[in-house]
Amino acid sequence: MFNAFERAVAGRYLHARRGERFVSVIAGFSLIGIALGVATLIIVMSVMNGFRIELMVRILGLNGHLGVYASGAPLVNFDAVTARIRAVPGVVTAMPVVEGQVGLTTERGGAYLGGLVRGVRQADLRQLHVVSDHILVGSLDGFGGDDAVAIGVGLAQRLGLGVGSRLELISPQGQATVVGNIPRIRAYKVVAIFQVGFNEADTGFVFLPIEAAQVFFRVPDAATQIEVITADPDRVQPVSRAIRAALAGERVSVIDWTQSNNSFFAAVEVERNVMFLILTLIILVAAFNIVSSLIMMVKDKTRDIAVLRTLGAGQGSIMRIFLLCGASVGVAGTVAGALLGVVFCLNIETIRHWLEGLTGTNLFNPEVYFLSRLPAVVQWSEVTQVVAMALVLSLLATLYPSWRAARTDPVEALRSE
Repeated sequence: MFNAFERAVAGRYLHARRGERFVSVIAGFSLIGIALGVATLIIVMSVMNGFRIELMVRILGLNGHLGVYASGAPLVNFDAVTARIRAVPGVVTAMPVVEGQVGLTTERGGAYLGGLVRGVRQADLRQLHVVSDHILVGSLDGFGGDDAVAIGVGLAQRLGLGVGSRLELISPQGQATVVGNIPRIRAYKVVAIFQVGFNEADTGFVFLPIEAAQVFFRVPDAATQIEVITADPDRVQPVSRAIRAALAGERVSVIDWTQSNNSFFAAVEVERNVMFLILTLIILVAAFNIVSSLIMMVKDKTRDIAVLRTLGAGQGSIMRIFLLCGASVGVAGTVAGALLGVVFCLNIETIRHWLEGLTGTNLFNPEVYFLSRLPAVVQWSEVTQVVAMALVLSLLATLYPSWRAARTDPVEALRSE
């Protein structure tokens, strides 16, 4: 497309001589602007992807992809219902749960926190890999009977608990007496401490054997819900319809994660799209810098263009020379930005720790962002889209200045010299 003559002239114009550096400085700033815009867009989109994936894995890993709830009363025949759910195609596992809100403290008093107790069987908790694969201290071997709990590392640190310590659960639904409503309090031995990396779970979730939870919450031989994990969370709705068909006649409601967490994930997606649009403006501004630098180059090289035209260079050749000048800036900036963005994403945790050590501040508070580390997932299809967009914008930015250069009249240009 570009012959040797056009490449040589374009290269000569990009490497300005002494006294002609101003245009090259503007072109350099345009290159840096495109590189920073591309890198920033790749980094932000990767972090947003990481947030969505990490939150989905942790939220759905703890709560299941859908839940089956009894209408108006606990599920008494939960074992039979669970067996029917497990027979539905697409269901990986289903586990009965006794769930309730409680107050959390220690026998020696001190801090008082709110939390969520989930009563499950030991075998079901082992299948909950987001918990069972992240046991820091203790084990699930002792998770059974009526005197055992598994808690998160954040809760253990706040209350000063360890394996063997006793955690007090305080039920808001107390017992009515002649002196008023007295809350039910029971202490349980901590047998395991887990860390799932989801701050809300690590500081507020307590797992209790289902039999002990039934006694504590006064739902004998019953469950409050059945949590279901499917093979593909993105295709949960067909499985949800199949479960409703399998449980026809039962007074239950089936709610999947797209209904219970829809507003949360929708907000993340909206924020992701808005950030993409905002950061695209950085690349657009850099593209306008290419326009300004090329227009100044054309004005500066008017005499050169006239001489080239008189020597036989056609309008197409002149246009291709300045297209190559602008495209070189755009391509170089896009490639540099893509490399910078990908390298930054692959080492984002190392960079974060280095910046925190340098500034002495906490740049990523897990209590605010719900996660214990800054996630970044590079999706190469998105990187390709960003690179393609930057190249297209850079190429479009060169068209008008190149066309103006090609339209230069050599006679008028030389007459004014």
